[in-house]
Amino acid sequence: MKGSYQLATLLVIATISLLVVFVPSSNAAITCGTVIQDVAPCVSYLRSGGGMPPPGCCSGAKALAAAASTTADRQAACQCLKSASQRLNPNPSLAQSLPGKCGINLGFTISSSVDCTKIT
Repeated sequence: MKGSYQLATLLVIATISLLVVFVPSSNAAITCGTVIQDVAPCVSYLRSGGGMPPPGCCSGAKALAAAASTTADRQAACQCLKSASQRLNPNPSLAQSLPGKCGINLGFTISSSVDCTKIT
């Protein structure tokens, strides 16, 4: 059982790493790699829940919120998270409630259907 959990974790990390390569860049200072690094501690929580997000997840979410300081940054972060959510299939309600549970406001909803071009 422990081996299958480790394998699943490795597959998630590999998938996230591939996202860094395939998500288009913009004029934003924030990179998809930074976004993925910040939210990587949240993957298990977003898939299975379990009360409050772990402290490492909220620390990463807060770092992401601080780094996404411009419209271009927020749009780039949104696009990266949108792509990740389409591939990782997180629990939609957990993804949408994560910023609030971590005490932050990203300025957009974490969802596979959000229109990132409308974020200001």
